[in-house]
Amino acid sequence: MVALEREPAAGTDPGGALSPAPEDDDVAILDAYSAAVSAVAEALIPSVASLRVTRSFGPGRVAGGSGSAVAFTPDGYLVTSAHVVAGTDRGQAAFVDGTEREFRVVGRDPLSDLAVVRADGELTAARLGDAARLKVGQLVVAIGNPLGFAGSVTAGVVSALGRSLATRDGTSSRMVENVIQTDAALNPGNSGGALADSRGRVVGINTAVAGIGLGLAVPIDGTTRSILASLIREGRVRRAYLGVVGGTGRLPGPVAHEVGRPRALAVVQLLEGSPAASAGVRPGDLIVELDGQPIEGVGDLQRLLVGELVGRRVELRVARDQRLVALSITPSPLA
Repeated sequence: MVALEREPAAGTDPGGALSPAPEDDDVAILDAYSAAVSAVAEALIPSVASLRVTRSFGPGRVAGGSGSAVAFTPDGYLVTSAHVVAGTDRGQAAFVDGTEREFRVVGRDPLSDLAVVRADGELTAARLGDAARLKVGQLVVAIGNPLGFAGSVTAGVVSALGRSLATRDGTSSRMVENVIQTDAALNPGNSGGALADSRGRVVGINTAVAGIGLGLAVPIDGTTRSILASLIREGRVRRAYLGVVGGTGRLPGPVAHEVGRPRALAVVQLLEGSPAASAGVRPGDLIVELDGQPIEGVGDLQRLLVGELVGRRVELRVARDQRLVALSITPSPLA
């Protein structure tokens, strides 16, 4: 008896020429990746400007500088890095379509490395996203305009979240929290440009190169939006000051059970003559709450130290000797 070979059923191709080879899957993935990056670039490049500034350092001493900025309102407001427009109050904004417009600095905040400038005329506003939704490994696209008429696009992934960036303004210093670390290459002049997610939403403002293949971006989140609003409204950001130096610490068991969380801000040092010192805060205390809001680390405290707290007496709760202690404190303005 002779066995007959059956032809494959219609629509099947087991191991045949129609079956995709493994490398075809890779090509499909790369095509999807390229399509995502191209779509983000197409959507955002019209919103990204090249800023050219001239700084004066005294009689006869002038230097030029450049960076990028991102339009976030249609009536001319752009966000950039504070260091891009340091030492100047105006300049030229060039867009990818070849138009150039005068801009003036509306406000700058060196302690967050953010600034707002306003250009003449209407702009194509980018959509702002929320960096709090980012995940490590997520695709991000960095877009700047360092050469004025040619948008610069690089892509990579979120390498890490929750990084800190030290900033300084005169004698005042601050840690920018929740900074985004990415391996998307940042080219010269990209400071102030956009870091976007795969849907074209701006989730960060590129600010620094942390090392070979590593870039940092200030996150777009609730704190950033508040800073931008203050810069538009007042030209500056008012902050309250307590005068404590510390980091995240673990609460003792009974206190952790009472407040319902395991961490607080551990006070390592008090600055002499500060509101915290005057209120009776001691090194070793664990700050649990300020004005009824929970504190688990430096970032929580910084978010609460807004201008509205200046001069207002509020309650500060600390854990001390296995118990909670309530103190009255009046924050002063950050110089």
